[in-house]
Formats: sequence, C-alpha cells, structure tokens
Amino acid sequence: MKLLLWLSYLGTAYCGYQVQANGPTVQEQLNRAALALFGCPCDIVGCSRTDSGVHANEFCAAVSERGQTGLRTRIPVGRIPLALSAHLPDDIAVFDARWVPDGFHPRYDVLGKEYLYRICNRPVRSPFELGRAYHLPRPVSDADLARMRAAAAHFVGTHDFSAYMASGSGIVDPVRTVYSSELERQGDLILYRVCANGFLYHMVRILTGTLVAVAEGKLEPDDIPAVTASRDRSRAGATMPPGGLYLNRVIYPGYLLRTGEGSR
Repeated sequence: MKLLLWLSYLGTAYCGYQVQANGPTVQEQLNRAALALFGCPCDIVGCSRTDSGVHANEFCAAVSERGQTGLRTRIPVGRIPLALSAHLPDDIAVFDARWVPDGFHPRYDVLGKEYLYRICNRPVRSPFELGRAYHLPRPVSDADLARMRAAAAHFVGTHDFSAYMASGSGIVDPVRTVYSSELERQGDLILYRVCANGFLYHMVRILTGTLVAVAEGKLEPDDIPAVTASRDRSRAGATMPPGGLYLNRVIYPGYLLRTGEGSR
C-alpha cells in the first residue's frame, strides 16, 4: 500500500513543489522528513507542480519506498501526520494521511482541483499579506465586483483556454473544463476561487489578471467569450504574481475522503 498525505505549505521560501537544482523545494523537504521518519529513501509523488512562491492550503502526495510499489512502516497511520511534521520546517505541515492501493497516482487520479487567488484591496499595502496576497490599491466598488463576477461566470464550461496560458508552454491540448468560477469579498480581501478538471501553465494567475482588468475598466464582462475564442494570449489580462495563489482543494473519488477532517 502507498501512503497518501494531505499537507499545507507556505511557498514563499521554495522554488515550487518539485525537486530541482536551482533552489529549495517542498518535495526536497518531504524526502528528507520521510527518510528520517521511515528510515528508508522514499519516492514522494505530488498531485501538482506548483510554481515558485505559490502556496497550498491542501496538497496531496503519495509515498512509497524507493524501488517498491508501497511503503512498510509500523507507525499507526493516525500518528504519521504529527510524526512527519516534526521533521519538517515550520512552513510545511502534514495534516492527514491514509493508505491507498499501490496503483493509485496522486496526479492522474485527480477528478478536479480548486485554486484560490487572494487580492488585498486597500489603498495602503498590508505587511501581513506580503507574499500572500496581491495588493490592488485601486478601490473595487460593489459594482466593479459585480462586473468581475459576471466576467468570471464566462470561464465556466469546456473551452480552449489558450488565451489564458503562458506563452511557449508547449501544451498540446489546451482544452479544460471549469466547474466553478466565483468571487467574494471578505473585508479588505477579494477572493477568487476556480475549480476545474485541470489547469494550464499560469492559467489561474492569468484568469485573475483578466478579472482585475475588468475591475479596472480595461475589459468588459461580455468581452470574455471573444477573448477565450481568440486563443490569443495578448487579449487576456496580465499574469498575476505567484504570492497570491493557493492550491485550495484536491478532489479525488469518493473512497478517498479524508479521514481526519478536524485535524488541520
């Protein structure tokens, strides 16, 4: 059996999830922690490749002993989150774990993912949101927010999202299905949540930048279908900075409901 982990992390100090030569990564830290706890090198496969500076409220990774299809340990699964977190830096925490079949793949078995983008909308920046939300000093009125919501609704459905993909990504099939695309205001924060069966490179950051362009009057909500149909990156909004982006939820088949809903 493989071990499936649910974890959260603040991505500010990391060059994304996946191990790479040019800087520290979340996967690197997980590898070290798993070696310390289980006493053997492990292969830890994540559900996604988050970019440098991107955060995760909920990220999933499957652990198996290197060279094996599963993992052997005498540690009760309910104790693994606390034990593994004790070997991790303060900006990464495992909050749940359960056993899954050897054939499970944390990326290919995903039914959908939800991302969250946080915008701090106040004249003066908040030092507490540095690297955790995009600062938008221009006031967004209720009417502006209504226009952003109308624009966001146009993203829902199955579309070719090439207009919202980073140039040069080289993705062969840019068609994705967006299940929900919604905004809400919480005090000084504007929160954009988008759920889909998959995302293109920088897609959420560009979708958010397009909604900001709508708030600023550079685009109208009814322009969105034409922008999408054009498949032209230059017609969409700017690519927002990574610090406001969070992988918020990972959706698996029903048998993989988390065991410790209150453990976070």
